[in-house]
Amino acid sequence: MNVVIIGCGYIGSAVAQYWQQKTNFVVSATTTTPERVSGLQAIAQKIIVTKGNDPNSLKSLLYNQEVVLLSLGAKSGDVYEETYLQTAKTLVSVLQQTPSVKQLIYTGSYSVYGDRNGVWVDEETPLAPANLNAQILRKTEEILLSTSNENLKVCIFRLGGIYGTGRELIKIFRRVSGTTRPGSGEDITNWIHQDDIVGAIEFAREHRLQGIYNLVDDSHLTSRELLNSLFEKHNLPKIIWDTSVKSSRPYNAWVSNEKIKEAGYKLLHPQIIF
Repeated sequence: MNVVIIGCGYIGSAVAQYWQQKTNFVVSATTTTPERVSGLQAIAQKIIVTKGNDPNSLKSLLYNQEVVLLSLGAKSGDVYEETYLQTAKTLVSVLQQTPSVKQLIYTGSYSVYGDRNGVWVDEETPLAPANLNAQILRKTEEILLSTSNENLKVCIFRLGGIYGTGRELIKIFRRVSGTTRPGSGEDITNWIHQDDIVGAIEFAREHRLQGIYNLVDDSHLTSRELLNSLFEKHNLPKIIWDTSVKSSRPYNAWVSNEKIKEAGYKLLHPQIIF
């Protein structure tokens, strides 16, 4: 099977490594950084240095491919529109000319739900992106879904906060140990381990999933619970919460993962690994 990964960063590289180990899989990958080519050669047979909004490169890359994974990561908020929206528009135009592609899988974000004061949200909940970047991610979803048809299945994963090997929670949060943070820490967090992102992407490929699926674990800890547990485990000072200052975190929603589990996917790490 010919598979292509557009965006071979933290998630894309892990998926490439997984697919590379499967018999009869030919993996192609893109990167925007020429210096990463030599490292990617161990996990992909073909590497192209390009941006996702280059139609000629994408047309060449997608020729004779069967599955496309779109796993982008903007290096800063300034390039969100170029990274996500322009890539989606270019990809859709190329896919309309590439009938060999049978499935498109995209890793998005649960940030499109916005701040829901900690209440449950699922895939049917109306979106309320809280800032421009989240609005761009919502529009990216719409554009990608518009290309689905009987021949092409489009699967969108709304990921929780990403952690895993090389991106452990303590690496993410160590710098805030002992600091004072605004709010009470009662906002809900949603996380997903790298292993489960790879597992769910493979599940989607194997079962040709269509539509939108939240991809978060079962923990749904508050920020206070998460950070207290993390710093206790590593013998670090806890956070001091300042309730006189309102938290500026814009993603307070309890994200349901029932749809992906009902589809048959079993989480490898249903609870957070500290």
